[in-house]
Amino acid sequence: MIPRYQRVLLGLLLLVSAVMAIVLIRMRERAADKLQAAANTAPLTPPDAMPTSEVTLMLANDTDGSLVSAGRRLALPTEAHARARYLLNQLLAEYAKTGSAHPIAANAGVDDVFLMALPAGTAGGGVLAVVNLSSGLLQAHPSGIETETMTLLSLIGTLHANMPEVAQVRFLVDGAPRDTLAGHADLTRTYLASSAAPPPPGAEEK
Repeated sequence: MIPRYQRVLLGLLLLVSAVMAIVLIRMRERAADKLQAAANTAPLTPPDAMPTSEVTLMLANDTDGSLVSAGRRLALPTEAHARARYLLNQLLAEYAKTGSAHPIAANAGVDDVFLMALPAGTAGGGVLAVVNLSSGLLQAHPSGIETETMTLLSLIGTLHANMPEVAQVRFLVDGAPRDTLAGHADLTRTYLASSAAPPPPGAEEK
């Protein structure tokens, strides 16, 4: 038979373990909430005391399947990766506006952009941009090959228009590879940034 003091001690240990587990779970939930809040709000908050710059957003138009160049004046972060992230989230914010020609419910869906120099010997050189999308954007995105492709081209084109050193673009979702954007557009390949660049003025389609 187990002595009474040992049963009491065991009960206290179990109680302390349960309380610690609850505390750890709550701490993890609060940390996750803070990270999510930062991802949703920080990109759309203009940097303090930063001069504005003229930028180009490549806006998708679902009516005719085109990318339209739109100028904006924005206060941008100085760090290249933060500037890229801010630009892309401003682009997505345009799609959340009423009357958008390419409506997407989420107004912030790029968690980060990683910029890495391409290996020596790569044709053309330049920088690889790895765009880390949020799963929330994918959940809000309409399904369809054309609308998904236009979103990717819009993101790539906006990066290339404002950061011409970006030569290639890859996509992740919540930091991991994903097959498609919303069931169709390929997220496993590396995209050439120039493929989404607008044609030069006066150029004719062939």
